[in-house]
Amino acid sequence: MMAFFCQFALLLSLSAAMSVSADIKLDCMPDFVRLVWTESKSQADLSLFRLGSCFPTSFSARDVVFNVAFNDCNFRRMVTGDQLMYTNDLTYISSDSRFLAYSHPVVCTFQRPDNWYPLIYEPVFNTYAFGDLVFHIGLMNDDFSGPATSTIFPLGSMIPIMASVAQRNHQPMLLFLEECVAADTLELQPESTVYPIITNKGCLVDSTISRSRFEPRKTSSELRLSLQAFRFALGEEVFIHCNLVAGEPNGLDDTKKACHYVKKHGWQLLDNSALSYICDCCDSSCKSRRTRSLASGKHEIFEKAVLGPLIITDQNS
Repeated sequence: MMAFFCQFALLLSLSAAMSVSADIKLDCMPDFVRLVWTESKSQADLSLFRLGSCFPTSFSARDVVFNVAFNDCNFRRMVTGDQLMYTNDLTYISSDSRFLAYSHPVVCTFQRPDNWYPLIYEPVFNTYAFGDLVFHIGLMNDDFSGPATSTIFPLGSMIPIMASVAQRNHQPMLLFLEECVAADTLELQPESTVYPIITNKGCLVDSTISRSRFEPRKTSSELRLSLQAFRFALGEEVFIHCNLVAGEPNGLDDTKKACHYVKKHGWQLLDNSALSYICDCCDSSCKSRRTRSLASGKHEIFEKAVLGPLIITDQNS
């Protein structure tokens, strides 16, 4: 069993906007970690805590608990000398302006076992960071209340996908899926076989031939997609490659949109159906724009993400 070397957590000082007094306990075990956050005067919604990509294992009016393995939640592993270190981020994401989103590192350090060697293959993670921005995209359960319990989907069933972005000390950002394709490879290559899902700066083209749709937003910095499982690479690993764009929550236009096709009604704009004419270009070509970085002061960020692998099965074959 892995010898315990030391354990510690760099725990955050809460924003003054939260006005919360919290006690945090971290137990680093050989293969998993237990983190308990206890508030003496609860004001925040504790269900909005995340440890990496993981939702709380449980929570109450005063406590939020994570019991998770180091192989889950997008823990990062680093080996330096005789130390083996696992790091992650405890984050809080809220659309309530009284509670600022924040993120802070959680670290477990052990003595490196003599027989430990790095894996030849590391699974791809689906949380991405750019400065103080944290992007996430993941498979969800049917009502989007938690992560999916399976990555196998029968042909024709719905694949719930949620993307989100969090930034400290900033108002909620507006998130879009600009482009998404399914591929039979982890990395897109010229020889990769692909299936278009979202094209043309936010047009859910798959919705023209299926029941796929964007679901109503819960917050501006979150986007939910119900994708109908399609006939592509049946029985094999499928990876969904997406371009995510986050920016200020204003100025919808034909390059900053989420559009899906509604039978007998045509293209509909998710965020304001009265402006659905913005989606007219989905049948032709929507103008491109230069994506800007935080360094420019324009607060519009572009990020590539990969979701998967998942498997689509045909029960009739």
